[in-house]
Amino acid sequence: MAILSARNCRKHHTKANGDGKRPHLCFLKGNDMRKKAEHFRLSEYLIFAGITLFTLCACICIGSVNIPMNETLTVIWNAIIRAPQPESLAASIILPVRLPRVICVALSGAALSLAGAAMQGLLKNPLADGSTLGVSSGASLGAVLAIAFGITFPAIPFAGTMIMAIIFAFLSLLIILGLSYKLDYSLSTNTIILIGVIYSMFVSSAMNVIIAFAGDKVKDITFWTMGSLQNSSYKNAVILAGVLLICGGILFSLARELNAFAVGEDNARHIGVDVRKTKLIVLITVSILIGVCVSIGGTIGFVGLVTPHMVRMLVGPNHKRLLPASAFGGAVFLLLADLVARILLDPIELPIGVVTSLVGALVFIFIFYQTRKR
Repeated sequence: MAILSARNCRKHHTKANGDGKRPHLCFLKGNDMRKKAEHFRLSEYLIFAGITLFTLCACICIGSVNIPMNETLTVIWNAIIRAPQPESLAASIILPVRLPRVICVALSGAALSLAGAAMQGLLKNPLADGSTLGVSSGASLGAVLAIAFGITFPAIPFAGTMIMAIIFAFLSLLIILGLSYKLDYSLSTNTIILIGVIYSMFVSSAMNVIIAFAGDKVKDITFWTMGSLQNSSYKNAVILAGVLLICGGILFSLARELNAFAVGEDNARHIGVDVRKTKLIVLITVSILIGVCVSIGGTIGFVGLVTPHMVRMLVGPNHKRLLPASAFGGAVFLLLADLVARILLDPIELPIGVVTSLVGALVFIFIFYQTRKR
């Protein structure tokens, strides 16, 4: 793959902007790309995977009832090899309640972070994320419609909510980018964020109207829109794992194309990237990831904004390294957010979306301020 130098990157942006000003963001700087290995090494996979597994185990151990790590590992290992469980409360707490929840939290975090990293590269926008662009709100609207009006597919559990969330996420992305392009051909950060905010307000109003006619489902919908994986099951985990494996594989295979997009569409076109096809594949893949996560855990905002930004400072801007690191980082971030949500006001449990929104809002302000300074 051809790697553009920092000078070429600045030259390209100066030409594209037409005003000679310094661009808001350049993801791919030549020096940064050379400092880091081009691919994610096996040792790095092992380190990130080890940190993720340790965090996962810690989140299983800690809760309203703390369980020792050795006892937790014994219960999980006995469940794997189908051995008899020790006579204690640990097995009844871990296996049916904490383990499926923590697995779903980790998979959702990985999926949302991966989607955010891909959108930021595709749109060349450091603030691109399902929550800031209104895509998560659109997916929520689809899911709320399915819940309120009982839209289901008998052959597949909770498929109605999932399919509606995916469809509305994709349509929302098309609407937001289409309106932004009509107003500003350069698809600037400010325009996209403004349209995303306006669209989110519209969707919020639409959901309030639906909730007003939802009857006895109001409480479930309201709690669900705050984001929670409290009632996650192993079926949810299997679906999340399958979707993450397929969609993650697609995005990983497009890492070279995303590197080109992060500099600009003209650059991507010049090195032989099929711009329209790549855009469509990434947008559909991201919509599926966000839609599935929203259908299972509700609206969990800012994961795709916070994690890729932090991970980028560790592994660099190359998407061959950034995408896998974002997946691991997103899993760890959401696991810790879920842990805080469970124990901060024990025995009261906060919705996980509240915690991620509090953290994400601060990071959002910081990133926006940094990009405006540039």
